[in-house]
Amino acid sequence: MKKYISKSLLMMLFCIASGIKAQQKISGRVVTGNDLDLAPALIVNISSGKSILSDMSGKFEIEAKENDEIRFVKEGYYRSDKKINGEDFKTPLNIILRRMEIQIPEVKIKYKPTGNLAKDNQHFNESRKLQSLKSDMESYMRSPLNEPLPNNTISKTFTGHDFNAGQVNVLGVLGAVSGLVKKATKPKITKANYNETQDFFKRVKTQINLSFLTKYGMDEEQIDTFLLYAEKTRALAKRFRKDFQISEIEYELKVAFAEYSKTNRLEGNTE
Repeated sequence: MKKYISKSLLMMLFCIASGIKAQQKISGRVVTGNDLDLAPALIVNISSGKSILSDMSGKFEIEAKENDEIRFVKEGYYRSDKKINGEDFKTPLNIILRRMEIQIPEVKIKYKPTGNLAKDNQHFNESRKLQSLKSDMESYMRSPLNEPLPNNTISKTFTGHDFNAGQVNVLGVLGAVSGLVKKATKPKITKANYNETQDFFKRVKTQINLSFLTKYGMDEEQIDTFLLYAEKTRALAKRFRKDFQISEIEYELKVAFAEYSKTNRLEGNTE
């Protein structure tokens, strides 16, 4: 009997220890070397699939086990990978991300300079007639009006009888009241904190149709990176976390993606 109890006790202690080990967390800070860049970084546990965002100062905390691979991603910086060992649970991590180099597109000059300044200037500079025309147009637009603008209305002589004269516009009154009620009931727009931003991203990924991203071959990590870009440029969590308008959020994401695709190389759907 005692032997059976001892085995049960050892099994219970083993399960508790395994649970504690599974629930370990690592913490630290993501540093970029640019104090003006306060956008959060994406931290992904590649082994478990869990991901979080650091706060505005770069601090983070994420569940991990020994030998898990943690990836740190931030727009405009090279990503960094870290394999977790036992010592990483004792002291905070200090992750340094290195900024990507900006490649300036090549400029092709069709006109080959001759070395003759007078001739080359005629080719590159605007003609004197065009410069004079622009100067005259600018002066005209800045000059005051000489005559008052005409009143853009139709004379009563050419209008029919107004049967609504003296009547109360019921539809107009109801529309005005409806507008006031909507304005009063609509939640006030306030800045989103870290947890509110995280919750907003989760709703976006579960309730918004992101097929316009996946058709370009974007995986979950690339989509998370794009959502960070959209949040930074469009302030989505601030504007829509309290009033989650799916159609408006999808429109804002597509507007942000149009700009994002100009500076990020994407692979189109080959199906």
